Amino acid sequence: MSGSYLNLLGLAVRAGKCTFGEGAIVKEIQKKNAKVVLIANDTGKQTKKKLTDKCSFYHIPCYTVDDRDTLSQAIGKEGRVAIAVLDQGFAKKLQSLLDESIRG
Repeated sequence: MSGSYLNLLGLAVRAGKCTFGEGAIVKEIQKKNAKVVLIANDTGKQTKKKLTDKCSFYHIPCYTVDDRDTLSQAIGKEGRVAIAVLDQGFAKKLQSLLDESIRG
């Protein structure tokens, strides 16, 4: 994965445009406030399934990204396995960076 999306994610967090925690993220997905959801690749099976199923049902883009340590370090908070981005501008740019890094 490219480090540039991590820098942008850090900015989004500092701007207050993100939500953390499984319960809070599910609520934001259901309210359609979440624009994109990022899940660490070492997240537990149940949490990953719950979040991906909710995103799929509500048509919200969902990406599996780096491990929880890399994600946590990028946002300056420990032990985070999932992040919902609530701002359309940040979400669009994150998606383009992630799609670019997937395509290689």
